[in-house]
Amino acid sequence: MNATYQSYRPINCEFHDLLEDLATARRLTRIAYLDDAGTMRRGDGVITDVYARQGEEFLSMDSGETIRLDRLVEVHGQTLASFGDADGCAL
Repeated sequence: MNATYQSYRPINCEFHDLLEDLATARRLTRIAYLDDAGTMRRGDGVITDVYARQGEEFLSMDSGETIRLDRLVEVHGQTLASFGDADGCAL
């Protein structure tokens, strides 16, 4: 199944908090994520916003790019997998 059509899976609240902290601090951040085709992408940028829309969560980068949070693999040296399963963060 193409990554574009997979249902959103909420991420761990602690990882979500890390994203919000980085957005607030406007820190240059290295990000690795899976694009719509499931290809690993990496880059550096500033997270400008973390938000929810239609039951899914996203982050915006200073480049104008938007990334769905459950497609993140690593942010600022922290892997999403190392934070464990979602623990009930409310959208």
